[in-house]
Formats: sequence, structure tokens, C-alpha cells
Amino acid sequence: MPRLSEVIAELDALWPPERAEGWDAVGTVCGDPEAQVDRVLFAVDPVQQIADEARTLGAQLIVTHHPLYLRGTTTVAATTFKGRVVHGLITHGIALHVAHTNADTADPGVSDALAGSLDLRVTGPLVPDPTDATGRRGLGRVCELDHPVTLRDLAARAAARLPATAQGIRLAGDPDALVRRVAVSGGSGDSLFDAVRAAGVDAFLTADLRHHPASEAVQHSPLGLVDAAHWATEWPWCEQAAAQLDAISDRHGWDLRVHVSKQVTDPWTTHHSSGAPN
Repeated sequence: MPRLSEVIAELDALWPPERAEGWDAVGTVCGDPEAQVDRVLFAVDPVQQIADEARTLGAQLIVTHHPLYLRGTTTVAATTFKGRVVHGLITHGIALHVAHTNADTADPGVSDALAGSLDLRVTGPLVPDPTDATGRRGLGRVCELDHPVTLRDLAARAAARLPATAQGIRLAGDPDALVRRVAVSGGSGDSLFDAVRAAGVDAFLTADLRHHPASEAVQHSPLGLVDAAHWATEWPWCEQAAAQLDAISDRHGWDLRVHVSKQVTDPWTTHHSSGAPN
């Protein structure tokens, strides 16, 4: 079995922590570098139910996309919910490692996994990383469809292919408009509208779209918007990342058992359409 430090070194090679945004909090949250690892769990959110799942599986390492302490803290007291997670992980010998914006911009990254789940062909990054001479890294992806579909059909594809959530899929724009080129961005994407417009795509599929940016986008252009749940757009990365670690394990002869959590940790649990009876 490899030591935790050996596994983390490979994860850092996939998603170098120095490529994370300055405001981000990536890397190892807790864990003994000398501890042995034979089972790993990938998930989007480092919440209690994921920690409990890791304990049930007998995993020694959880890898999540979202940080546990994004804005820092002055305490890990077990009287706080994040502190309870940390205490439980340490008590049961489970390490936690985070790959966030460094996984967003990676090649392949979060948006590649999102595009792949929808059978979209990636042609390049939406916002290229200027330090990447290959032109493959960066935020978001610009994609093409094998044949044009309507915006309605693209939204239906997202609803069928992405994990089910209470929100489902929201659509803005002409549902019958034909879509040939699509920009995608896993997670919150409405800060990328300038890049989306510059890319000349027909539709933008992302999450967490706010009223004003979405309204301006559809009022001033024929751009179609497909808005999914934040968690759902990032969950495909867990399967992609797990496959990457599986390949590393095979190469080193580690025989790691790598799992992807199927638990829905999207915070929204119920949806009522407007006008529906109580």
C-alpha cells in the first residue's frame, strides 16, 4: 500500500496547488503523511455524510472538489459542524484533500468532465490559461455538437445525463433555437459572460446563474442559457478524477480501491413549481 504522501504527490501532479486561484483553499486539510492508503473516496462536498460514507467504506482518504475551510477559520472545535467533520476524520484515520480551482483549469478538468457527460466535443478552453503553451488549460470549455439540436433538446439532455437534483434544469432563451456551439463551465459561471459572448457560442451551460446577468445575456443577444444545479455540474469530475487515480494506481501497482460517492449533497432538497397547489 502507498503512503498518503505518495498518493498526495500524484494528486498534486494532476492538479498542482500553485494553479489554484489566490483566494482558494486547496491541498491536504488533515491526514498523516506516513499513513497507508488502500481505499479512496471522491466527492464534491466535504460534509458529514461524506465523512460517514468514507468511514463505512473503510477509506483512508477523501478527495473533494469543494474546500472545507474556504475562508479560513480560527477554530476546529467539535462544537462547529466543520470542526466535527475534522475531529471525526482524524479520530478514524481519514485524510481529506481538496482540488478546487486547480482542478477547474486542469487538462482534463471539471468542465471537460461536464462536457463529456453531455457528449459535447471540446475544442478548447473558454478562458485560456496564459501560462499554458498548449492552449488546453483554463476555465470552462468551448464545445461543438455532432449535429445541431434545439436549446430545448440540449436542456433535456442535461436533465437526463446529469445527476438528479431538486432544482433540475432551468432554461432561458428561445427553446426552439438551434444550438451548434456550446460553452460549458462546471460550478458558478455567470462571471464568464464576457468570455461566452466573445466565443460566439449559441448556448451556455453552467450553474448558479443570477437574475441580472442572465437577463442581460438573453436581452442583448440570442444566447441560450441552460442552468443546472452547482453540485450536478461538478459531480462528473469525481468520476473523471477517480479514473485518473485508478490509472496511476495501476501504473504503480498500488491496487487502490477508488470509489465515487453517489450521495446527493446539493443543499437544495425540494422544488415546488410556481402556482403549484400546496
